[in-house]
Amino acid sequence: MPSASTKAAATDAVADTRLAPGRPGYRRMSFALFAAGVAAFALLYSTQALLPAVSADFGVSASAASWTVSAATGALALCVLPLSALSERFGRRSLMTASLAVAVAVGLLVPFAPDLSWLVALRAVQGAALAGLPASAMAYLAEEVRPKALVAAIGLFVAGNSIGGMSGRIVTGWAAQLWGWRAALGAVGVMALVCAVVFRLMLPKARHFAPGSLRPRALAAAVRTHLSDPLLMRLYAIGALFMTVFGAVYTVIGYRLVEAPFSLPQGVIGSIFLVYLVGTVSSAAAGKLVGRLGRRGALYLAVTTTAAGLLLSLSDALAAVLAGLVLITAGFFAGHAVASSSVSRTAKTGRAQASALYQSAYYLGSSAGGTLGAVAFHSGGWAGTVLLGLVAVLGVVSITLYGTHSARVQERESRRTYNHAASRSVLRA
Repeated sequence: MPSASTKAAATDAVADTRLAPGRPGYRRMSFALFAAGVAAFALLYSTQALLPAVSADFGVSASAASWTVSAATGALALCVLPLSALSERFGRRSLMTASLAVAVAVGLLVPFAPDLSWLVALRAVQGAALAGLPASAMAYLAEEVRPKALVAAIGLFVAGNSIGGMSGRIVTGWAAQLWGWRAALGAVGVMALVCAVVFRLMLPKARHFAPGSLRPRALAAAVRTHLSDPLLMRLYAIGALFMTVFGAVYTVIGYRLVEAPFSLPQGVIGSIFLVYLVGTVSSAAAGKLVGRLGRRGALYLAVTTTAAGLLLSLSDALAAVLAGLVLITAGFFAGHAVASSSVSRTAKTGRAQASALYQSAYYLGSSAGGTLGAVAFHSGGWAGTVLLGLVAVLGVVSITLYGTHSARVQERESRRTYNHAASRSVLRA
């Protein structure tokens, strides 16, 4: 006969109405958030593959053109926390829908920007609009998906990010070569519109959302709680540093490949972003990595892969550069999926704010990486950009090592406390 614990587990499984693989609505939810991730990354980084063309058209430097990327990611980082508070009051699904709608509308206006200043301003508005999506999506998943399936579900959302980043850059690369960079941005806007419609039609209604308060004091208290948690702070720093590497590499890579010895045309440079498919695989596999290696083990593997890719990309052989980009992309997306899912599991209350703080750090890292990467490239060429990336990777390693040390110290203290208590109990007996 089944034991009492087995019966209790079976009862809990029946009572738990959250989504999981094989349950009704899980596939629809996964596909909807995958489409949202595609739209978000395609829009957010729509100008990144076009930076050489933007520089040539407006007659500006790489660092000036890079602001069309940094303005969007920086605005997202600044707005994600206040918009996450709105999701606590009005619901994750509603805010994600509104964010995508505004971002798509601005995306259809971006191709008509008369000069660089207008382009940067519109991109900032677009980034601010997109701020309502990532934290709300993470909170939605944390509330609607069973804990054992959470890493895999977030991995699929991140995989949508990678597909969006890849497809947006490929579309813009070839469209720019044929019709110019403005037509390329228009094509991305149309693609994002289709994804937004699919998202709204497919996403199941939230069944476990409980409206929260919009009071500033409640928001400030939630933020203070999260910022006082050492583990969350380490995860925020890891996300920022990973994105610094990624932002620097992919902001500058177009400038490197358009120059000698490669001298590639815009369309071919856009196709280079097919390596994002590797990110799709690595982010979706993050759950299995954590299961086999643990969270810190998965992070060590991610940073080692990223560092190896950076060093390999120093070669002047195109095949070696492509292989380096593959490793950088795989390491980044795996690390991001592990860190972001760990935030959702660590935060017990105010999950939207916890995810928002992670997204703020993550996109500040992207903004800093894009700007600093362009400056490093201007000063020291590709080697300067690689050096910046290696410093950021070293930061991730240092933080993860510190976390490992802290966990071991805490475990020893717990054992000492337990043994002391057990000894006192024996003596009393």
